[in-house]
Amino acid sequence: MQEIVVGVCEDDPGLRSMLGRALDQAGYRSRMTGNGRDAVAAFTSEAPDVLVLDIGLPDADGRDVCQALRVHGVDAPVIFLTARDALVDRLSGFTAGGDDYVTKPFAIAELMARIQVALRRRPGAPQQEPTAGLVVDPVIHGMRVGNRQATLTPTEFRMLATLAAQRGNVVRRHQLRESAWPVGAIVHDNTIDSYILRLRRKLRELEATEVIETLRGVGYVLR
Repeated sequence: MQEIVVGVCEDDPGLRSMLGRALDQAGYRSRMTGNGRDAVAAFTSEAPDVLVLDIGLPDADGRDVCQALRVHGVDAPVIFLTARDALVDRLSGFTAGGDDYVTKPFAIAELMARIQVALRRRPGAPQQEPTAGLVVDPVIHGMRVGNRQATLTPTEFRMLATLAAQRGNVVRRHQLRESAWPVGAIVHDNTIDSYILRLRRKLRELEATEVIETLRGVGYVLR
C-alpha cells in the first residue's frame, strides 16, 4: 500500500508537534514546516498528497503560500487553518486555491476527518514540473527572475499568482477580479487593465521571458 504524505505548515511549535503525532498515529507520513519559505521549498521539491496550511504564518500569508505552490504545479488539496472565521476570510481562502477551512481552536478528530475527505478528492493527474524563469515568492511578497526581484502589492501578487498558476491558459477578467479583490468589491475593467500594465512593466524590468498577453474581450494569458 502506497504511503500517504500529509504536509503541514504551522508556526506554533506545540500545535505542530501535536499534529505530527496525530498524523503519524493515524498511519500517515507527516512532513512539518514552520514558515512560508520552508513550505514552498519543501512542498515544491516533493509534493505531499494533502496540505494543511496555517494562514497566519510569521513570514507570509498562508493563502499566498498556497498560490505560490499552485504556480509550481502542486495540485494537492489544501486545508487552511485559521483563527479568523469571517465569510470574507473563508472565501478568500477558496479563491487562493484552498479546498477546505478549519477554524482554530479545532478538534484533531475533525481535522483528520477533513484530511480523509480531501484525500478522496485529490487529483489523480500527474503533477507538472515547476517551470524555470519567473518565480512567485510569498515570502518577499513579490516575484523573482534569477537574482533579480521585485516586490508586489497584495493585489498585484494575487493577480500574478492567478495568471502563473494557469500559465498558457486564458484567465478571464472575472477570475482575476475574484482572486485579487475582496468579495463584493466593485472593480471596473480599466482598473484590471491598469494592474496588468503595472505587472508587465515589472516583468520587463526584471528582464523576464514571460509576457502577459491580452485576448481582447476574453481575458489574459501568461506565456
